[in-house]
Amino acid sequence: MTVPGLQIGLLVFPRLTQLDLTGPFEAFARIPDATVHLVAKTMDPITSDVGLILTPTITLAECPDLDVVCVPGGPGINDLLVDDEVLDFLRRQGAKAKWVTSVCSGGLVLGAAGLLNGYKATTHWASAEFLEAFGATRVDARVCVDRNRVTGGGVTAGIDFGLVLTGILAGQKTAERIQLYLEYAPEPPFAAGSPATAPAEVTAAFYAQAAPMLERRAELVATAAARLKVSRS
Repeated sequence: MTVPGLQIGLLVFPRLTQLDLTGPFEAFARIPDATVHLVAKTMDPITSDVGLILTPTITLAECPDLDVVCVPGGPGINDLLVDDEVLDFLRRQGAKAKWVTSVCSGGLVLGAAGLLNGYKATTHWASAEFLEAFGATRVDARVCVDRNRVTGGGVTAGIDFGLVLTGILAGQKTAERIQLYLEYAPEPPFAAGSPATAPAEVTAAFYAQAAPMLERRAELVATAAARLKVSRS
């Protein structure tokens, strides 16, 4: 059964990957009686990592208590790893929310907030090595459910994540109806969607392009993990 007045909040921030957000949004927004918030530090428009402009619907300060809190990923999560305003918001919401969730590298932000310690989790394959810094157990999967933590893999896995969580929140039949509406029956044109199947030169080209972002991410993960250890001591 759908929970009446279900409150779902998706964090939005500069340089997010829009499909991490819009994939699950398509599912969540079609749950009967659900309200989906796009939550940001301010109401200023947000520009994604490839230039799509998104408009927040509510600020962190004004956001109601959420049943579901979700953090999408993207290059912009690097700054969030040490953003106390965002991390404090996630800790507050995470303490009350029925479901604490993420898509792609957004899982690292949950980790930086101390919300994945002792949980299994997944994230984008290129950032999966960072999960253990936050006390999480890495799982290589499109969607990982561990108690009330639900994490999605990279980018397109956000659609799978959205449908899985919709099934939990509103029942399988509702999730199937939404899947049908979305015509979500993927047949990828190439076998390059995973480093396990992509040609070696394609994987190498990805790493060459992403190297500065990933190097900075590694530094910020180390800083965020150290801050968590200090706060717990």
